[in-house]
Amino acid sequence: MLGGKREGVGNVLAAGLGVLTPFCSCSAVPLFIGFVESGIPLGVTFSFLIAAPIINEVALVMLVGLFGWRTAALYLISGLLIAIVSGVIIGRLRVEGWVEDFVWQMQFNAADDDSARPDWNERFALATRAVREIVGKVWLYVVIGIAVGAFIHGYVPTDALASILGKDAWWSVPAAVLVGVPLYSNAAGVIPIASSLMEKGASLGTVLAFMMSVVGLSLPEMIILRRVLKPPLLALFIFVIACAIVVTGYVFNLII
Repeated sequence: MLGGKREGVGNVLAAGLGVLTPFCSCSAVPLFIGFVESGIPLGVTFSFLIAAPIINEVALVMLVGLFGWRTAALYLISGLLIAIVSGVIIGRLRVEGWVEDFVWQMQFNAADDDSARPDWNERFALATRAVREIVGKVWLYVVIGIAVGAFIHGYVPTDALASILGKDAWWSVPAAVLVGVPLYSNAAGVIPIASSLMEKGASLGTVLAFMMSVVGLSLPEMIILRRVLKPPLLALFIFVIACAIVVTGYVFNLII
């Protein structure tokens, strides 16, 4: 569906598919490798990887129940815009050289012509080989990422977060992003914390920025992505998304 799509259309479609598919940040590496190996442009790939963890159906339903449909719609629209715009920016910078070399060298698919399409036995054999190669290269990063996330998840100081993010100050939005980065949760798991923050006085834009940074810029995800992205591209990825989230938080604080 994404192959051959031009910039803009491909980014919108990728972000939309990211919302509909149940992938979290732990799926980032195999998804990234699969997209790149299939010839999908790098910017389109990033639009999918950004949207998939940030937005999912369960989180949207919980948002409607806790905050109403307006907040849920704002979260959906802002998440899509961040994924689309960030993907376009990264795609236009032509940073393919900042992807680890082994990603470009992986070839799991058969030829594209119909006469050479593999049967099911060949597909399972190709899939098994792909799993072994990917797991062999990334398992240590996945274990480290999960360990960091598990440690932090057990020591999330909700009261301390509320004392920082519950203040109506100009630095509350960037502080929300910085506080959210080392935490680890999916979009549904962070909503109870967001509810607590709003009850303690945090503004909606600040809370949305916090939620997006937790699920879109989590430290475990960055550790995992490091296996396929060279440091300059990983830094660019973090910078672009962080800026987009901060701008979104400020906009919502101004209009609501």
